[in-house]
Amino acid sequence: MLLFALTPTVIISIILGYFAILIFISYLTAGNSDSNTFFSANQNSPWLLVAIGMIGASLSGVTFISIPGVVGAGGGNQQFSYMQMVLGYLVGYFVIASVLMPIYYKHNLTSIYGFLEERLGKGSYKTGAGFFLLSRLVGSAFRMYLVALVFDKFVLGPMGIPFWLTVLISIVLIWVYTFKGGIKTIVFTDVFQTVSMITALILTIVAITSSLGINVTETMTAIKDANLDKWWFFEEGWNDPNNFFKQFISGALIALVMTGLDQDMMQKNLTCRSLKDAQKNMFLFSIILVFANLLFLTLGALMYIYVEKMGIPVPDRSDYLFPTLALQHLSPIVGVCFIIGITAANYASADSALTSLTTSFCIDFLDMQKSNKSEEEKKKTRTWVHVGFSVLIFLTIMLFAIINNDAVVNNVFKAAGYTYGPLLGLFSFAILTKRSVLDKWVWLICIGAAVLSYFLDIYSTDLFWGLKFGYLNLLVNGLLTFVGLMLISNKK
Repeated sequence: MLLFALTPTVIISIILGYFAILIFISYLTAGNSDSNTFFSANQNSPWLLVAIGMIGASLSGVTFISIPGVVGAGGGNQQFSYMQMVLGYLVGYFVIASVLMPIYYKHNLTSIYGFLEERLGKGSYKTGAGFFLLSRLVGSAFRMYLVALVFDKFVLGPMGIPFWLTVLISIVLIWVYTFKGGIKTIVFTDVFQTVSMITALILTIVAITSSLGINVTETMTAIKDANLDKWWFFEEGWNDPNNFFKQFISGALIALVMTGLDQDMMQKNLTCRSLKDAQKNMFLFSIILVFANLLFLTLGALMYIYVEKMGIPVPDRSDYLFPTLALQHLSPIVGVCFIIGITAANYASADSALTSLTTSFCIDFLDMQKSNKSEEEKKKTRTWVHVGFSVLIFLTIMLFAIINNDAVVNNVFKAAGYTYGPLLGLFSFAILTKRSVLDKWVWLICIGAAVLSYFLDIYSTDLFWGLKFGYLNLLVNGLLTFVGLMLISNKK
């Protein structure tokens, strides 16, 4: 077993060495940073670095272990059907680059939710920012929780390190290299983490193909022979989770709301020097992301071919397939790649999430950009907010651990996802209409739409002839919000 070769000392040294590099990058980039540096990197980030770094932020640790695992499993995203959703992403990214970015740059925004204040009012602004804070807090905690479970089961747990300490150390390390430089540091650390993750992914694929005795050109033939190469699912009905139209439309909506309407992802884009640079960044990021996901699916197919050839039992939970093979059955170099890859994937999304939470709260709720306080006072406030959200993420993760029920925890995460629907409705209404709203009632409309769409999704099979919404609940949620806003609106 690989755990013989990868001793506890080696594994901990790899992780600590990785974070030492991140802290060193932070030291080089933070300098004499002020609030403007923390929130917007002085709008001086090279677009190429932002494009590369966004890959790591988009592909979380959950993606790193989950997407390869579902290729040979039943249900949604089996075989290469996930690429249908990825191609849908391209439509969403095109809308972001051509519609949303010009608006954000025109209004010179640091927090994208400031647009809602200018267009609809302060109540709409606070509602949008509040929904983001809730969704990103729960979402980031959920992703870190799943990755912490893998570390606890395969890496740190066997060494006697308790789960809570694993989580605490992770969050403290993230805080150390982000609290000073903020988004300026994130732009550079994300590049390093993206390169680390993609390199680990490619090296793992090479190691598995070598173990199978096939070369690169024979890989696709082997995947085809194993009946794991199907991309297109046109003939399946709307009830099938792999239906092409269902996945393609869902992919476009997911990209639109979880990138274009998400402060975490857009904050990086808004650090570019100009709108043109930000658009170039988005188009390049889109192309790289397609190939990155294709690599993940190729790895997944190869892993299922490998376990069948070697007679290795497939884990009950598909998320455990990659770590099981990397740490217990393949060569030590694959184990090292896995440790680096999952660390990079997890913390590339977690560190930017913590920074964006701090940014949104300071700007959207504390009005720090409009404050007359000294830079020293702003820095002190920003630091405490950063600490506060670090603590909240830790407590949320530990709450998931106390619940200790996969179904309940997944439902909590799914419920948090409904907060993106109202954001879709709010921005669509603000951009597509010229009507004004009764601003004080917007929060009620948004909450009502989220709750109603949640129950419609639960009972959709009974109400809509067997149709299961899945990710399409984003569209339903957004439409309900839009209709609700129309009901409380009038001509401007």
